[in-house]
Amino acid sequence: MPRATNKPAGRHRKKKILKLAKGYRQGRSKQYKRAKEFAERGLTYAYRDRRQKKRDFRSLWITRISAACKANGMSYSTFIHGLNCLGITINRKMLAEMAYNSPEQFNQIIQQVREVTQASAKS
Repeated sequence: MPRATNKPAGRHRKKKILKLAKGYRQGRSKQYKRAKEFAERGLTYAYRDRRQKKRDFRSLWITRISAACKANGMSYSTFIHGLNCLGITINRKMLAEMAYNSPEQFNQIIQQVREVTQASAKS
């Protein structure tokens, strides 16, 4: 009786890893052992960075909003506090988009916030 080797399953396993490693340089895409190491590393980074991306974008939005506020003579923290006092619930993504693409609308919001902060400072 011939020896059973489970060849098809092993081949599929290797092809799956080599497909993940496609585009890597030199032996990292050709040799199974090295491809496995780097494909696993790549998957680890992909998992981590799906979460990291959310933090990166939030910091980008805050930077853009802050720059637009500074151009209008207001700090970011004062602006956000004023929005909360007004009850305006626009998220940072939309605020950054507004500051970047339609500054005149953003300036109108800043004027509303400025009125509220000046009124609260007097009382």
